[in-house]
Amino acid sequence: MEWTIQELATRAGITSRTLRHYDRVGLLAPSRVGANGYRYYAPDAVARLQRILLMRRLGMGLPAIAEVLADEVDTCDGLREHIAALEEERDRIERQIRSVRHTLDALQAGAEPRMDVMLAGFNDRYKDEVISRWGERAFQESNDWWHGKNLDQQRAWKQATEDLVAAWGAAVKAGASPTSEHAQSLAARHVRWLSQIPGTPTAEGDRERSIEMVKGLGAMYVDDSRFAGMYDDAAGARFVRDALQAYARTRM
Repeated sequence: MEWTIQELATRAGITSRTLRHYDRVGLLAPSRVGANGYRYYAPDAVARLQRILLMRRLGMGLPAIAEVLADEVDTCDGLREHIAALEEERDRIERQIRSVRHTLDALQAGAEPRMDVMLAGFNDRYKDEVISRWGERAFQESNDWWHGKNLDQQRAWKQATEDLVAAWGAAVKAGASPTSEHAQSLAARHVRWLSQIPGTPTAEGDRERSIEMVKGLGAMYVDDSRFAGMYDDAAGARFVRDALQAYARTRM
């Protein structure tokens, strides 16, 4: 079975122009091109497009998607990872539905909705990962801390985070070494930033677990596709990882 480019675009909810662009940048070639110049797509190409669209929905840019697909050895493993990501997204949406339904039911009953329930699912996309790495209490304390902030405080925190990320990017562009004093001062700043989050090992002063956490976060910035592009590109993420891990080894 094959679809023409127009049929595939219609069924995928995208344009033929998008599909031609994916071909130009090496993401998705047609399965064959007919004598009439028409592009045809077989099931293997449609499966690849499915994965591209999933990664786009997760917020990944085309260069990052190309890198993931180029490094992949087993397509089935990649599909399993996407299923896990979609299931996580489904669980988050279900929590959001429950929280909005709670608000509606309370308002209709003339009662005051619970503020902690109202925002459940809206800022806990990493809940399962936090719990698996640092325990239920770490998630609950950090989640309560975040939702306990007013809007201005949340904006200030996000700005401080963006400033830190920008400082890392500037250090990479300046050609700094991960073990340089400048990079190590940024690593110290990064650890101080983490220590402000209740429930984390750094906030509790647990040295051994803090070292483990900092090293693990550095590795995650490189290995986890959800962080693709956070530090501009793969080289930036590796720089942050190497600087954090050097700091954890020598200065914590």
